[in-house]
This record gives sequence, structure tokens and C-alpha cells, in this order.
Amino acid sequence: MRQAEKNATWWSAALVLGGITAAMTPAILLAAGGAGVGFDAVVRGIESRYHAHANKIPFMGLISLVAGHATHGGVRGIHIAEIEHLDGPVDGTELNALVAAHMGAGWQRIVRDTSRSGDEQSLIYVKPEGARLGMLVVDLDHAEMNVVQISINPDKLSDEITEHRHGKSSDDSDDKSDEKPDSNESE
Repeated sequence: MRQAEKNATWWSAALVLGGITAAMTPAILLAAGGAGVGFDAVVRGIESRYHAHANKIPFMGLISLVAGHATHGGVRGIHIAEIEHLDGPVDGTELNALVAAHMGAGWQRIVRDTSRSGDEQSLIYVKPEGARLGMLVVDLDHAEMNVVQISINPDKLSDEITEHRHGKSSDDSDDKSDEKPDSNESE
């Protein structure tokens, strides 16, 4: 075999090996526990425990991008999963433990609300993310459950809310008494 053919064979083998490595790396990381915590892990845990299927909202990445732009970075990282037709009762203590086990380090539960009958439950977890705040909400309403994760910048979100308070721009005055009637109007 000539040297040029040996080099071509070596490069082909290297490319094949590199391609296999690139394709397998995400699978290896996922299997090693890279996806064992967070939103997807919580949803999978709920699906597995309650034998239900979660419907994820299509185009959520695009919606999250638009929300981030519309709020000038106040809101981003939106993830939503809807789980319908849960069979049987959902024990609040068990649900709380399941979510806590799959959230990962740094998350703190700030709200746990359960109705007397137990068929309505809400859990809210938060996690500091630098200047941002991660928030996970799990809401059970009878046989339907919603899981929502979002990342907010409290300062930017507050600025946006203040600017557009009650549908008004910050340039709008709440007191319209300074306005004078048009002199051409007849009474």
C-alpha cells in the first residue's frame, strides 16, 4: 500500500471514530446522571410514579425566546409539561419527596399547599442563579398536573411591570386633571 493510501485510510478511521465519539458522548453523559436532576427528571419521575404521560408544549423554546425579548431578559428558560388523567389519589408527602429528590442541589421549597381533600396541591421551589431566580411550580388540580419551570431576573421583571402597569406606559400620567378640554368642543 502506498503512503497516500495509508494516510487516507488513517483519516477515514479517525473520522469514523470521531463521529462515533461525538454521537455517543451525549448518551454517555445522560446515562451517567447528567439528566438525573432538574425539570426533565421531575417530569419523568412523576410519569413513572403515577403511570401517566406528560405533554410538553410545542415550540416552547421559541416562546421562551420571545418572552425573554419581550421582557428585556426578565423571563427566560420556560419549560411546561401537562399531565392529564392521573389515576388515583396523589399523596402530598410523596409528591413533595419525589420532586425534592429530582430537583438537584440548591433548590428550596418555599410553598407547599394542599387542600383538605388532597386533590389540589401546589409546590413552589426556587433556586438562586446569580442575578436570576430559577422557579419550579408543580400544581395538581384533581386528575391534572402542571409542571412549570422558569428563570426570572427580578430586577428586570420589576422594571417591566412598573413600566407597563395596568396597560399604561410609564410616560402616561395617572392624573388626567392637568389636561384641558379642547377649545373647539361644544358643551
